[in-house]
Amino acid sequence: MTLAARPEFSVTTVACSDDHTGWSEPEVRDDHRMVLVRRGRFRRWVDGTDTDLDSTVAYLGSPDEEERFAHPSGGDACTSVGFTPWLWGGLAGGTTVYVDARVDLAHRRLLVAAGGGDVDYALTEELLRLVAVAVGRAVERPGPADRALVAAAREAIIEGHPESAGLCPLAGLLKVSPYRLSRVFSREMGVSLTHYRNRVRVGRVMEQLEGGECGLAGLAADLGFADQAHLTRTVREQLGHTPTALRRLLAPSSRS
Repeated sequence: MTLAARPEFSVTTVACSDDHTGWSEPEVRDDHRMVLVRRGRFRRWVDGTDTDLDSTVAYLGSPDEEERFAHPSGGDACTSVGFTPWLWGGLAGGTTVYVDARVDLAHRRLLVAAGGGDVDYALTEELLRLVAVAVGRAVERPGPADRALVAAAREAIIEGHPESAGLCPLAGLLKVSPYRLSRVFSREMGVSLTHYRNRVRVGRVMEQLEGGECGLAGLAADLGFADQAHLTRTVREQLGHTPTALRRLLAPSSRS
């Protein structure tokens, strides 16, 4: 569904209910775009390399690339933001974008603005904020072995595997040393495992706040924080906002 379309950009939402594990037929697009995952997971193949995509990793598409997609984990929902070359700017040269909590918030704010109908100012401003925070987080493809290790670590953390509660148990699950896991993850993702785990949890905080959750103490317990103060501190470290401020930023009437 198209949320906004202007000569300089477009914003569309894409939902896929496929659950096939095999690759789709090749597709070729003619635009520059950043595709962010709102829900679910899927895989993208391009230039002989496949990438696992989820709410923490977006992909950057360029004209004339031959893409294939697979959905081994079920359906997904994404936001595709298309750009003219001049707006593409600092994202050029990357293949994926690490979606930290600030990029995630900017994505959510873009969708809030899309519901308000003011495409030429409110939505455009939120789109520019999204691009601004995404610039510098674009990364090149890692080697196959390191890519597989990082993907396995991400999956364990996102799925809440019991061994993902600590770095050493996670390394044991993946059959590598804690040192190798920490080093490879930081190099390929651009953030530490600790930061990534907290980013995943803060994303779930935002989901719950968008859904109307008010009990922060219960939310902290459900998401594995030590207490409400720990949740609030982590949210502030990742986003620069308290949970209370986030409720206002994510409210449909928010236009600041």
